[in-house]
Amino acid sequence: MRYKAAINKPGFNPLGAQTSVNYYSVFMAGANNYGQLGLGDTTDRSSFTQVGSNYWTSISNANYYSFAVQLNGTLWSWGQNQAGQLGLNNLTYYSSPKQVGALTNWATVSAGGSTYGSAVKTDGTLWAWGAGSFGQTGLSITTQRSSPVQVGSLTTWKKVSCGFYSTVALKTDGTVWTWGYNTLGQLGLGNTTDYSSPKQVGALTTWADVASSNYVVLVIKTDGTLWSWGYNSYGALGLGNTTNYSSPKQVGALTNWLQVSGGTYSCAAIKTNGTLWIWADNTYGQIGDNTTTNKSSPVQVGSLTTWSKVDVSNSSIAVKTDGTLWAWGRNAYGQLGLANTTNYSSPKQVGSGTGWLSVSAGDNFVNMALG
Repeated sequence: MRYKAAINKPGFNPLGAQTSVNYYSVFMAGANNYGQLGLGDTTDRSSFTQVGSNYWTSISNANYYSFAVQLNGTLWSWGQNQAGQLGLNNLTYYSSPKQVGALTNWATVSAGGSTYGSAVKTDGTLWAWGAGSFGQTGLSITTQRSSPVQVGSLTTWKKVSCGFYSTVALKTDGTVWTWGYNTLGQLGLGNTTDYSSPKQVGALTTWADVASSNYVVLVIKTDGTLWSWGYNSYGALGLGNTTNYSSPKQVGALTNWLQVSGGTYSCAAIKTNGTLWIWADNTYGQIGDNTTTNKSSPVQVGSLTTWSKVDVSNSSIAVKTDGTLWAWGRNAYGQLGLANTTNYSSPKQVGSGTGWLSVSAGDNFVNMALG
């Protein structure tokens, strides 16, 4: 689970003016009560503000804390740290980025909504740290760890996505694995038993992408079909009902799903034709259909076919093929980066820049961006 994030082409100011600096910078906006914006203070921001001046490649954040990987492969964290979720071998809060260990082979990182994190290294190994009360770190324990610990010994991990007390991961062989809290069937194993180490979901080797949210898992297969399982009170499974399922269920019959995202109780996806679809919780207008009514099946956002990346939580953030950045939904702390605190139920452009490449979203209070 992650807060708003975006990747911008080097050499551009994401809010409009072109710059001569050729690097990826981290920008953040929103609530900052625990220093989760990484700006050295605890002052909220309603516009994106740059975090330092380093080169960054991967970002993720959750409730009150943030992670980022630098271009040199180092891992950094900041914000709240009561369960050791910053991976710094302590429980100290930090309002500016701190390096996690000294290694230089981190590839991607994911922040969980329940004070833990996980990451994949360039060698294909999987690592986790922070709270482990339901086995969500996958370390065969239910106690917390304040620094990264390897999950097993395999070197075939491709992607990991942390949810709320549960985790889903994809291997290079196309298999999907889950672990952690399972009371609502969110592990997709056909039961409601918690597991503290990775368990394979079925026997298929045709999974292509995974995403986790609050008690929901979304997966796309290599044939372009979309599948979901877990908690469904808001219709987050996209199945046209509010029934929980503990094993994978196909969302409709289409075979043109390309990218999927899971947020707090909302989900989003982009099709191969460039259309954008969002469903489930719509309390703050995060579906983007000019309403605040929940939807239990995917709803198209407008009629455009130029969306390239999306992520969703209590607010949504997306990038178009022209490189512009758009946001809508909850904005109580200015997390949309629009220099105000007004909620919006349809997409609003953030600045005038056209160099954005990718986005990543999380829960409630903060947006994060690479630009």
